[in-house]
Amino acid sequence: MIHLDANASTPIRAEVLEAMLPWLRDGYANPSGTYAEAKRARQAIEEARLQVAEWLGALPEEIIFTGGGTESVNTALHSLDCNAGDGVALVSAIEHSAVLRYAESLPRGVKLAPVNAGGRLDLDAFAEGLSEAAFVSVMAANNETGVIQPLREVCAMARERGLAVHTDAVQAVGKIAVKVREWGVDLLSLSAHKFHGPKGVGALYVRGGLKFSPLLLGGGQEGGRRSGTENTAGIVGMGAAALLMRKQLVADGHAAMRGMRDAFETKLLDELAGVTVNGDMRQRLPNTSHLSFEGCEAAGLLILLDEAGIACSAGSACMSGKQQPSHVQMAMGIDETVARSSLRFSFSTLNTMGEAFAAAVMVKRAVEKLRRVQGAGVGPVQVYCV
Repeated sequence: MIHLDANASTPIRAEVLEAMLPWLRDGYANPSGTYAEAKRARQAIEEARLQVAEWLGALPEEIIFTGGGTESVNTALHSLDCNAGDGVALVSAIEHSAVLRYAESLPRGVKLAPVNAGGRLDLDAFAEGLSEAAFVSVMAANNETGVIQPLREVCAMARERGLAVHTDAVQAVGKIAVKVREWGVDLLSLSAHKFHGPKGVGALYVRGGLKFSPLLLGGGQEGGRRSGTENTAGIVGMGAAALLMRKQLVADGHAAMRGMRDAFETKLLDELAGVTVNGDMRQRLPNTSHLSFEGCEAAGLLILLDEAGIACSAGSACMSGKQQPSHVQMAMGIDETVARSSLRFSFSTLNTMGEAFAAAVMVKRAVEKLRRVQGAGVGPVQVYCV
């Protein structure tokens, strides 16, 4: 299988697994204990905290370990809601559901800031929305299109009004340089399995001095900010993955990954008619390619590509027996027919150029086959949820 769904999850790197194994086998002591084994677990967690903090340009005490990206997002928005004044939650229209669903659940209400056709936040409209806002949440990079958002500008504009800013950086961390001080964010969410770490562990950056209210109450772990026994092995794995990705970003800025993505796109655009790249092509993650294929249903392409050994995603929800366009594509003003023909291909550092070319060949074959079938009047392939 050629895995081109890294924005959904990445494989654990061998070095990360090696770092985790001792804590899965023998390091089972509760890190809150006072005996020697517990203290060793605590030391391992604090070392990982330092690794993550240095990667983000933060202080170790500004990092809270969580159970994943969604918990980090929910914790951040919960704290902002508890400590903000009157007004709505101002979030971008293309946020992940972890942000949108939580914001929509708040009694204070939510206002969606629109994006342009390239999937970038409309800063003029955002500025207008600030007059009603109590706090802000704008993602660093979109999970479907990979489009990078103008966070520095967002933070500067919010700061003028004294508003705190959270960013869901789950897709950005590990793919571009993330420096919390340079961006000016107050809270930032990340998840280990997006950058070759384990699932079930994430982190939340909370700027020092920011008033904070925990979501989970109990034993008072993580300095009283996130109760629950820490996942030592997962946290150690996250720290190891952060260290590896930091070195790779410094070394080449993910030039190899960008090269694979660009070669994949170029081959399809050169050899296949009716292919469109969705989103701003200059301001996007180096690994993400969001493509529409004229005359094809994404559901049918997914079936054919799965059979061919290509893992990718449609970036849309499967509901009531048919593919529905995602809220991201609708917010960008993409035609509904075009949106239903869209697939997301996302590379990782473990892919190869050979895989990029092989995948382009198989995608081309699948598109041509589906166009022949649908052109013959057979009709679209239907995918049913059970």
